[in-house]
Amino acid sequence: MSAPAIDHLVIAAPTLAEGVAWCEQTLGVSPGPGGAHALFGTHNRLLRLATASGQACYLEIIAVDPAATPQRAAPLARWFDLDQAALQAQLRAQGPQLIHWVLRVSNLDATLKAWQGLDRGPALTASRPTPQGLLQWRISVRDDGQRLLGGALPTLIEWGDVHPCDAMPESGLALSALTLQAPNTDLLQQALDAAQLSDPAVHVIRGPAGLSAQLHTPRGDITLSHTSPCT
Repeated sequence: MSAPAIDHLVIAAPTLAEGVAWCEQTLGVSPGPGGAHALFGTHNRLLRLATASGQACYLEIIAVDPAATPQRAAPLARWFDLDQAALQAQLRAQGPQLIHWVLRVSNLDATLKAWQGLDRGPALTASRPTPQGLLQWRISVRDDGQRLLGGALPTLIEWGDVHPCDAMPESGLALSALTLQAPNTDLLQQALDAAQLSDPAVHVIRGPAGLSAQLHTPRGDITLSHTSPCT
């Protein structure tokens, strides 16, 4: 998994239980196990996504864990804008939805350096226990937790020796296309080029900041989309 690739799609939910119910109703499958993120006070469930390239990829359903206090104390924020009142209001009003994506790179520091002028945040070290052992990764998260370009600009991740997909069975879900939308397509495309992402399934178009993903599911082809209320 050395080549840059779509690592995972982020589905945010008001609660994890609501995210699971959404997944079963919308995608026709029940999500597999996930875990807790002590650093951010969140928890998740996961599903493997097949891709045309054969690269490891998954779908993450994530929510704030009401029983957890983030180790990353305030004023530092949770990742993916999950502390933003506007996003939480949108989730309560509209239900779980695609809000972001994460790009896997082999050298996080080098990619962040190549993104000069884009404050994607510092590289943090995180981990969580699993039945198969400890998952460890490095990830770019801003102090304010913000996504950028409405979630179209990816968060960057560099995995350790183990990837979550190593323990995931096939789910019957496949990612057909990921469309990234931004008012400034040049900035977004330059960032993807600097990260050396070359994936014909990724498309960049001009429009209100947001993203959409086309999935093949047991219930047919489905498009998940999101326009961000956060700047």
